[in-house]
Amino acid sequence: MKLWIEILLRSLALFVLVFVMVRIMGKKQITKGTPFHFTSYSIIAIISALISVNVVTNIYIGFIALGVWFLFSLLLEYLSLKSKMFHDLIYGKETILIKQGKVMEENLKDVRFTGEDLLRELRSKNAFNVSDVEFAVLESTGEMNVLLKPDKKPVTPHDLGEKVAPQSESQTVILDGNIMDKSLTNVGLNRNWLITQLNGMGVSLDNVFIGQVDSSGDLYIDLFDDSIQLPQAKLKEQVYANLEKCQADLVTYALETKNDKAKDMYERDADKLQRLMNKLKPYLLK
Repeated sequence: MKLWIEILLRSLALFVLVFVMVRIMGKKQITKGTPFHFTSYSIIAIISALISVNVVTNIYIGFIALGVWFLFSLLLEYLSLKSKMFHDLIYGKETILIKQGKVMEENLKDVRFTGEDLLRELRSKNAFNVSDVEFAVLESTGEMNVLLKPDKKPVTPHDLGEKVAPQSESQTVILDGNIMDKSLTNVGLNRNWLITQLNGMGVSLDNVFIGQVDSSGDLYIDLFDDSIQLPQAKLKEQVYANLEKCQADLVTYALETKNDKAKDMYERDADKLQRLMNKLKPYLLK
């Protein structure tokens, strides 16, 4: 057999084999894995490449080495799931770098972090002042997680006592000018609705790069022609604005009528509508 044919066959076989091995080993990203994960993946890749290009002439020896790294990686992963002590031994433990607002210099030395390294990692977490940080920990993956001091945290609707509507995944209904029927079905819509929305915006389907519908039925589109400015549909805001108008009209009718019975009816209806608006506000206004 010619050498190039042998290398081609080896490469194809190893490609499939390594693909299966990586899938079995899990979905962890290299950038978020531990040094052990990085080392295992790298050595498996190197051994596979050496076998593929015939550097390892004895293919059986090569597959034995490949199998050892693969099986031992799975074994260590399994043992780490069963034992916290074993997990810490193999993958390492997290290290506290800032505690109660104070930098732990000794821990910085243990992980070989300089002051510049610490400040850079803090900036990557949007913490530009050390004085704003209550707690910072370096995970075994090398990623830093930061907890800001209570008075430095961004204000959330929960802090203000406001209710917000639950959010679900937006569905991409148009991609590269093509309608995604399955996505439309997922949000209970159809092509007729989509075409009507596009016609209302004065947009042709073939000019739409991406179209998405959120859980509230708002359609967002991005065009191939970026020079065209389009007002995006705001269905929820329009509904709330209509409710506000109706409530304001009821109040006006109550003030203008001379009939006491009609006045009471308008006032009751306006009050009911106001209570309904208060309940719907978190869902209709972002």
